[in-house]
Amino acid sequence: MKLENEEKFEQEAEDLIRHIQVQYGYDFTGYARASVYRRIKRFMVNKALVSVADLKAAVTADSYFFEGFLQEVTVNVTEMFRDPTFFLSLREKVLPILSTYPFIKIWDAGCSTGEELFSLAILLEEEGLLNRTKIYATDINQKVLKQAKEGIFSASQIASYTAGYYASGGEKEFSSYYLSNYGSIKFDSNLVKNVVFYPHNLATDSSFNEFHLILCRNVLIYFNRHLQEKVFTLFDASLVELGYMALGKKETLAMSQINSKYHVVDKENRIYRKIS
Repeated sequence: MKLENEEKFEQEAEDLIRHIQVQYGYDFTGYARASVYRRIKRFMVNKALVSVADLKAAVTADSYFFEGFLQEVTVNVTEMFRDPTFFLSLREKVLPILSTYPFIKIWDAGCSTGEELFSLAILLEEEGLLNRTKIYATDINQKVLKQAKEGIFSASQIASYTAGYYASGGEKEFSSYYLSNYGSIKFDSNLVKNVVFYPHNLATDSSFNEFHLILCRNVLIYFNRHLQEKVFTLFDASLVELGYMALGKKETLAMSQINSKYHVVDKENRIYRKIS
């Protein structure tokens, strides 16, 4: 892809971001610019577009084309039991406390295609908590929400998923949770029978419930500092007192305005508990 210069590209990209906000209501103004620019360029290369103006025209004229663009810009790399020590910590340090509640509400924010959601559901099932838990799985991208609801993943990753499951404290036959079929695996739909799949934009939407646990892992790294602070405030307003917040390993509450309200449960795995 030939660009006249980087400054022109960035100006046109900013115009595209503003245009998308007006036409479709998706707000990327708080996303880390290096990441957004890199993903726009990659999408243009994949679609053989030579200018941001061509991209702007395409997303304006074709909502289906825009969905493809949205998926490129927003989808994060994910896998089942990513960072197994996090899920082991969740199993050993958080779920025993949540088990004392008669009913548990969890928000999986930025759930993407659902690998983390099914990992969480398996933990809840094994700890006897799934039937009295309601999970709200949200993402800005409705296409990935549909994928998450289907629970179908590539079988090429099953060895990695299985290893992650056992490293996270799993003791059952992992294959008992899914069926294999022509290069893909489909997880038991009972794992998500108490899940509400819901489109939610962390940049613009407000709190919609109170939760005992909020997971938002490896999403905030794509946001600038101002938007991160906004999202932390949103999560804080959405957590019950003594509720838990879980972030990705490169994300932290340490420098946030709400840091003093939280106790560090597991520093390495970024698990925090609201204490005031």
